[in-house]
Amino acid sequence: MRISNLLALPLTNQTHFAAIRQTLRHNHHGGVDIAAYGAAIQRCADRRLLRQGKQLHARFFLFSITPNNFLGSKLVTFYAKCNLMHHARKVFDEIPSKNSFSWNAMLMGYSFNGMFHKTLDLFYTFSFTHTVCIDNFTISCVLKALSSLFCSSNSAKEVHCFVIRGGLDRDLFVMNALVTCYSRCDQVVLARKVFDGMPERDTVSWNSMISGYSQGGFYEECKRLYLEMLGVPDAATVASVMQACGQSGDLVFGMEVHQMVNDSGMEMDMLLCNAVIAMYAKCGSLDYAQELFDEMSEKDEVTYGSMISGYMVYGFVDKAMAVFREMARPTLSNWNAVISGMVQNNQYERVLDLVQEMQASGSRPNAVTLASVLPSFSYFSNLRGGNYVQNIYVATAIIDTYGKLGFIHGAQKVFDQSQSRSLIIWTAVITAYAAHGDASLALGLYARMLDEGIKPDPVTITAVLTACAHSGLVDEAWDIFNSMPSNCGIQPLMEQYACMVSVLSRAGKLSEAADFISKMAIKPSAKVWGALLHGASVYGDVEMGKFVCDHLFEIEPENTGNYIIMANLYSRYGRWEEADDVREKLKGIGLQKIRGSSWIETSRGLISFIAKDVSNERSDEIYALLEGLLSLMREEGYALRDELDSETSFG
Repeated sequence: MRISNLLALPLTNQTHFAAIRQTLRHNHHGGVDIAAYGAAIQRCADRRLLRQGKQLHARFFLFSITPNNFLGSKLVTFYAKCNLMHHARKVFDEIPSKNSFSWNAMLMGYSFNGMFHKTLDLFYTFSFTHTVCIDNFTISCVLKALSSLFCSSNSAKEVHCFVIRGGLDRDLFVMNALVTCYSRCDQVVLARKVFDGMPERDTVSWNSMISGYSQGGFYEECKRLYLEMLGVPDAATVASVMQACGQSGDLVFGMEVHQMVNDSGMEMDMLLCNAVIAMYAKCGSLDYAQELFDEMSEKDEVTYGSMISGYMVYGFVDKAMAVFREMARPTLSNWNAVISGMVQNNQYERVLDLVQEMQASGSRPNAVTLASVLPSFSYFSNLRGGNYVQNIYVATAIIDTYGKLGFIHGAQKVFDQSQSRSLIIWTAVITAYAAHGDASLALGLYARMLDEGIKPDPVTITAVLTACAHSGLVDEAWDIFNSMPSNCGIQPLMEQYACMVSVLSRAGKLSEAADFISKMAIKPSAKVWGALLHGASVYGDVEMGKFVCDHLFEIEPENTGNYIIMANLYSRYGRWEEADDVREKLKGIGLQKIRGSSWIETSRGLISFIAKDVSNERSDEIYALLEGLLSLMREEGYALRDELDSETSFG
């Protein structure tokens, strides 16, 4: 049987695969039928036949074959579809003279598995490979990653530049993806400019822009563009317009669109049914929404959620609960809908009962649950004179949230009101104090916890050691670390080793920290070495920094931070040539420091910024205030380092 005939057979059992293995042999010229191997690997990828695909890959080693771009790309796709991205990346890294086909296969593999940060990192490296052209598949993949991560508009603009430079601004798929990307980055105006400039549009183009308006809260623009739409709307179009109608309370427009759907004979799949029901429910036409709901033969969590929220918004609590009780297995979003609705309707007595019922069903509260439940605690405090917080998971979530927001007294108050204190709630409050550098209280709580007979877990130990590191409590940290096996019944893990290195490094005991690492029972990770590098940087120990970086450059060669710290350390002591060598090494492997972003929540919403950012309209005031604070620090005797300029010089 020829390989072409064999590949046409259903590859569903071992017999057929054995036949493939028998046929995939050296041909009479002593070579290997590359096309046949590629087709066989593709079949394994399409059908997720992991074991058989690995067997095919193993034959390359038998024949001493290094996969070229064709076979390598097939293998990358195969491993990606089997969710084995480590294997896919290993194959990719071993492909000699990579072309755009193999680069795109790896990019698509990361994207297929939702590893969008990896997608962007790889694209950044790809962009420095001047021997390979970036094509429409590359750009579409990168734009999808940016859209999924809701990245800053600057990133979208950079990719847009690649589009223009590569002459891809006439590619329909690329431009559709660019419209979506700008919309997701809250740049609807730019998305519309791209849309208006497209020489050709299809239904996806219109849907991308209409969805961008709807998702961005531009409901009138969404409805207006729908009326201007050329071509036939599909279910995705209608779903976006229905959302705009529901959010803006435009029942008449929504009914007209619904009538168009009925007149056109458009198939009412679940997505479309959910959108229509949600529109009627949000606009208060609850009887009709219920009628459509009852007619649906198949419903999902979104269907139920739309009806529950609609009834709750208009005060029909019992009807909402009746719909909820129809569900055999409510999801977390459905639990959150009824809990939020109870709070909206001042049904506080039923809120905690629902939370407890939710937990008993196997669902755990999340941030949305917490935001809904918090108002009920003030009600119970007033009603019962500050009664105990009885739900341990809710209490833990509140402590964790308060700690992260800096409201440490609020975290302590919730802890004090908690009637049942398990390990997780003790760990939450200890972590809150540790994060704020209050080692004395963290250690005090840890001692109380031990006195009450509660054994810590590795997370608790990490929190206490972190507190010791921030406060320079070396002896106390040693006592806790050394007592882990005897008092706690647990062996130190990498996190605890890293914490101890941080304790010693922050206290200036760099040699002791290095000796501690050399005696570790497990191989030190980058996190452990990184803690020592931080100490070397703080205390200006160049030789120790070099010793640590030799390990870090081998463990994580793509971490730009290590190169920057070492270069700055050399520069601080005038060792310019060695600093330049590190910078050249960084550039030589195609790496560039990615600027870190910070966020602050204001009355005007969430604002992000980067180092030396001047995009804010009040930049002059911000920098004037910053300079004032720096002046006060100088007056207090603090020495300020000028390493910021050195860092930003990397890009």
